[in-house]
Amino acid sequence: MAKIVSFSNQKGGVGKTTSCVNIAAQIAKKGKKVLMIDMDPQGNATSGLGIAKSKIKKTIYDVIIGQCTIEDAVLKSNFSNLWVVPANIDLAGAELELYELENQTDFAKLALDTVKDKFDYIFIDCPPSLGMLTVKALSVSDGIVIPMQCEFYSLEGMSQLLNTVKKIRQLYNPDLQLVGILLTMYNSRLTLTAQVVAELKKYYADKLFKVPISRTVRISEAPGYGEPICYHDPYGKGSLEYAAVAKELMNRI
Repeated sequence: MAKIVSFSNQKGGVGKTTSCVNIAAQIAKKGKKVLMIDMDPQGNATSGLGIAKSKIKKTIYDVIIGQCTIEDAVLKSNFSNLWVVPANIDLAGAELELYELENQTDFAKLALDTVKDKFDYIFIDCPPSLGMLTVKALSVSDGIVIPMQCEFYSLEGMSQLLNTVKKIRQLYNPDLQLVGILLTMYNSRLTLTAQVVAELKKYYADKLFKVPISRTVRISEAPGYGEPICYHDPYGKGSLEYAAVAKELMNRI
């Protein structure tokens, strides 16, 4: 049965989608069957795998509102062992519809139950908010990965996100675990970086992934080519860092 992991942070621009796409691709490259579900209306995880949003017929939105099964929406990517349930701007209207759906968490579990035995991992790229789409994703996940920049605003947002995780455990999903906190856009030369890392180690030392993700041009440009970094620049620094994180994630969950 697949392990289900959500990538979530209510703060935008922290490398959440980039991390979800690249970790999924790294694990798929190791021979594991991976399904990535794009739950962000921006659809960046979809385009990051080279899938044109204009040509998509079924999306996660159609699954949520009951227009199709999740199997109908699954697309094979151009990369080994990697499938995706895409998203586009239609998903932006799903928040309101989710409030109207009864037993929404049960519906989400039912949707994934039909594909869990076909994959080793299911990764969910959450939107940059703590709205119903994120709640829906966390309610069906075995674990959560929190990508964050080494900035004090990110540090402040961490407690808010962890409070949400606590509520999800109480209300919907008692087994949800914090898989890890992933530092992104890391620059060891900055004093601020050292300060934030020191603060994180005080409270979350055992949850920090050992290898942070550096800020590199190659990682930033890879989505423009519709490729994960392990295909765009397989021997570069970013690819090696994501490979290390992927290996550690597999050992944690």
